[in-house]
Amino acid sequence: MTDLRVPLPPTGDDPADLTPTPAVTDERRRLHPAWIVAGVGFVALLGAAAFRSVPSVLIEPLHIEFGWSHATISTAISLNMLLYGLISPFAAALMDRFGIRKVVCSALMLIAAGSGLTVFMTQAWQLVATWGLLVGVGVGSMSMPFVATITGRWFVRSRGLVTGVLTAAGATGQLVFLPVVSMLATEHGWRLPSLIVAAVALSVVPLVWLFVRDYPSDAGVRAYGASADSDAGARVPIAGGANRALTVLVAAARRPGFWLLAGGFAICGASTNGLVGTHFVTAAHDHGMPPTTAAGLLALVGIFDVAGTIASGWLSDRVDPRYLLLGYYSLRGLSLLILPSLLGPHTEPSMWVFIVFYGLDWIATVPPTVLLCRELFGADGPIAFGWVFAAHQLGAAIAATGAGFIRDVQGSYDLAWYVAGALCGLAAVMSMLVRRPRTAG
Repeated sequence: MTDLRVPLPPTGDDPADLTPTPAVTDERRRLHPAWIVAGVGFVALLGAAAFRSVPSVLIEPLHIEFGWSHATISTAISLNMLLYGLISPFAAALMDRFGIRKVVCSALMLIAAGSGLTVFMTQAWQLVATWGLLVGVGVGSMSMPFVATITGRWFVRSRGLVTGVLTAAGATGQLVFLPVVSMLATEHGWRLPSLIVAAVALSVVPLVWLFVRDYPSDAGVRAYGASADSDAGARVPIAGGANRALTVLVAAARRPGFWLLAGGFAICGASTNGLVGTHFVTAAHDHGMPPTTAAGLLALVGIFDVAGTIASGWLSDRVDPRYLLLGYYSLRGLSLLILPSLLGPHTEPSMWVFIVFYGLDWIATVPPTVLLCRELFGADGPIAFGWVFAAHQLGAAIAATGAGFIRDVQGSYDLAWYVAGALCGLAAVMSMLVRRPRTAG
C-alpha cells in the first residue's frame, strides 16, 4: 500500500485534535489513518445493526408475556425504523457542524438508555418509547449517511469499495446477531438481550472517542488517495447545523432524480428491513419452522450480504450504478414472489437457494445509490443521501406495520410477499429513469 500522506497542520477545534501525534504523521508508517477510522466505523455500524436486530426476534416473547398483538409490537419496530431514517440527514448535518465523534458517542448512549429501560416496561407505550423512540434516534444517528460521511471525507481512492464494506457492517450485523439474540431470548427471556445491548453500546463509546477523527487534516494527512496538490480531507467550516439538512432537502426536492432515488429506496426498505428483516422469523414459524432455525437462516442472509455488498461497492466504481440497481431490484422482486411457496417446517434445498440469492442482494443497493447521490448533489451528497435513506426507512416502517396487519387479518403473510415483489419491479424502472450528470461515468 503506497503511503500518500503529506503532513498538514492540525486545524480541529477539539483539544485532542490539536495535540501532535508523531505516530500518525510519521511518513515511514504505511497505514493511512483513514483505514483506522473506517475500522472503528465498521465496529460501530456492526454494533448499531446488532442493536436493531433485537426487536424482530422478541415479537413472539412479548406477545406471549404481555398479550400485545403483532400489529401493536410492530408499531414500536416501525417507529424505530422510521426514526432510523428520518434522523439520519440531521445526524449527517450535525456531524458536519459538531463532529463525528460527538454525534456517534451521544447516539450510543441513547441506545444504551433505551435498551436498558425496556426491562422495566409493563405497557405497550413504554415499548414504543424505549425501542421505538430512544433506540430509533440512537441508531438513526449512526445509519448509512454515517457511511457516506466517512467515505466522503477520508477516501478518494477505493471510495466505492469502502462504502460497500461499511454498508455490509450496517446491514449484516442485524442479521448475523439474530441467532444469538434468539437463543438468549429463548433460554433466558427477552430481558437479557436488552441488557446486553445496553452494555455493548456503552463499551463502544471510548473506542469511537479515542480513535475517530472528524477530518483527515485533524490527523495531519490528506484523504486516502488524494493527490499531492489536493485539499481533499481538509476541515471546512460549516454553519447551520441541523438547519442545513432542511436546506439540502429543499434544493434536492427540485430535482426529479432525488424523487426517483427516494422512491426506489423506499421500496428497498420495505422489501428488506420492513418485511423480511422484521417478519421472516414469525412467517417461517407460522409454517412450522422453529424460531431459532429461522433466525439462523436470516443470519446466513447476512453472511452472504457481506460478499454481495462489497462486490456491489467494487462494481459501483466501474459500472453505471443505474444498471446495478436495475438488476438488484428485478432479481429481488422475483425472489420475493416465489418465497411463499418455499416456506415450510424444514429447510429444503430450494430455501437454501433463496437464502444465498437473497443474501447477495440484501443491501447491495446502497453503494450505487450513494454514488448517484454524490454525482447529483456534490458536497451535499451525504445529506441528500440521508433524505433518500429516510425514504428507505419510511418504506420499511410502512411494511413492518402493514405486514403485521396483514398477518392479523388474513392469518398469513402471503399477500405481503406478493406486494413487495411487485413493488421491486417498479423500483427497477425508477432507477433507470435517473439522469446522471454528463461529467459522470
